[in-house]
Amino acid sequence: MAEMGMSMRAGSSGYLEMHPDRRIALFQNPYIVGITFTAGLGGLLFGYDTGVELIVGMALIGAIFGAAIGGVINDSLGRKTATIIADLCFAAGSIIMAAAPNPYVIIVGRFLVGLGVGAASVTAPVYIAEASPSEIRGGLVSANTLMVTAGQFLSFVINYGLTRVTGTWRWMLGIAGLPAVLQLACMIFLPESPRWLFMKNRREEAVRVLSKIYSSPRLEDEIEILQELLEKEQKNAAKVKYSDVFKVKEIRVAFICGAGLQALQQFAGISIIMYYSPTIIQMAGFKSNQAALFLSLIVSGLNAAGTILGIYLIDIAGRKKLALGSLSGVVASLIILSTTCYLMGHGKSSSLLGWLAVMGLGLYIIFFAPGMGPIPWTVNSEIYPEEYRGLCGGMSATVNWICSVIMSTSFLSVVDAIGLGESFMILLAVSVVAIIFVIFFVPETKGLTFEEVEYIWKVRAYGKDKNTQSQVEKGEL
Repeated sequence: MAEMGMSMRAGSSGYLEMHPDRRIALFQNPYIVGITFTAGLGGLLFGYDTGVELIVGMALIGAIFGAAIGGVINDSLGRKTATIIADLCFAAGSIIMAAAPNPYVIIVGRFLVGLGVGAASVTAPVYIAEASPSEIRGGLVSANTLMVTAGQFLSFVINYGLTRVTGTWRWMLGIAGLPAVLQLACMIFLPESPRWLFMKNRREEAVRVLSKIYSSPRLEDEIEILQELLEKEQKNAAKVKYSDVFKVKEIRVAFICGAGLQALQQFAGISIIMYYSPTIIQMAGFKSNQAALFLSLIVSGLNAAGTILGIYLIDIAGRKKLALGSLSGVVASLIILSTTCYLMGHGKSSSLLGWLAVMGLGLYIIFFAPGMGPIPWTVNSEIYPEEYRGLCGGMSATVNWICSVIMSTSFLSVVDAIGLGESFMILLAVSVVAIIFVIFFVPETKGLTFEEVEYIWKVRAYGKDKNTQSQVEKGEL
């Protein structure tokens, strides 16, 4: 901390070592848990939709636009308002799809659902992160990912249970709107992000929220930090622009880290595994639709269970170590999956190879879920300066959705062209690249305040021995 030229500020590891009595445990404060759960309902609807494979076509296009626009709405209107807008889009889209008289109306509904899901994917992690004490921020943001995986699991359960019900697809589409309605009702009683309130010079409202999160004397320390941040922002009076993300060096290196993680999360194959797990299981030799769906249900359950483990580990092991451990396991599982599928694709099919392929699928989820599932979203919620958090978060989420489109629309064509085993070998190569990326581009942010994380990028951009004051602060841009 001495090198950073900072005192032992509230929320930092040094501050909490000096004052261990001020540390807040993961589920200690019901108010924080309530905010996390309510914000995480956006993750539930996100996960439910991916599970029932609605995030295709126009819905994916809507998600891309929703993520891009959601970042701007976050910064201009606030995290709470952005969440409410996302809920309205999602609920309206779900109702339209469930009651659609023809495919054209379904397309409109899918686009609205996509807008809601895209905006929610940006807003929920930022909202949770800004209301969380730094020592449990990773676990609470990861809880949003748990809601995503729970939504996917729920969709498989409902899909499996409704296979013999008349009008199944309408029921599935209609049920999808319930999390949005529930979240909309709950959001009425929840506050705006305290950091956003401070940045908008609504100090009294922010203090009221902070007083429900922290007790004295840490409350006063947290308020002091936000007051200094506000004074700094007012002094700089810099207008945030999209071009700053690429022109301002410390913002650029942060965005490379965040967007890179989002891209690699998708290119490592998670969308393929979740969207097409029934298809993959059938390709592996399990021809029965019900058997494939049941095994997919197990895979989805492993995803949720693994995410729970990630909530526990992310603030203990840290983001970087957990990501590296996760990717190492993904590499091992893809070796099993690609090898068995390659052999089956070249005339050596057997029940043993089929079960090995399913085991490789399960291991992939077990290793991916605790690490590369929540970490890209967690890191993106904490690595950007306050004034860029919504903008950069939206841009990086847009990268995630674009990569998801690429993967989900090209996978079956690639399989037809080169084979299932060879396709998994491509994912294997990408996962190795992801390990290298994490080693060189991702810093450890465990337990750091947002201001300390911001300093990391200034050091990386300008060096420890140079003046790390950004060009924006100097008024040069």
